[in-house]
Amino acid sequence: MAIELTDANFEEQVLKSDKPVMVDFWAAWCGPCRMVGPIIDEISNEYDGKAVVGKLDVDANQEFAAKYGVRNIPTVLIFQNGEVVGRQVGVAPKNTYAEAIDELL
Repeated sequence: MAIELTDANFEEQVLKSDKPVMVDFWAAWCGPCRMVGPIIDEISNEYDGKAVVGKLDVDANQEFAAKYGVRNIPTVLIFQNGEVVGRQVGVAPKNTYAEAIDELL
């Protein structure tokens, strides 16, 4: 399962990570987000130990969604060394997300 990210733990879990990080910005009321959620959980299991995969509920945690210009959800950002190196807005097939991490490993 993907880790639950919040404004409180985002810096520690994402920006200070020594591994690539995938963050799914989502909300419970968002239909497309519910389609992406299981894909993100699968990616989390497959890349366990190689990458950090987390979900951030934009309704409860608005600071980092605003900081990174997340205006549409789902938005998946890829971070490396604390910097955004990839962005996928909307629903995409699983291999799109996997390839984004593979490029950094």
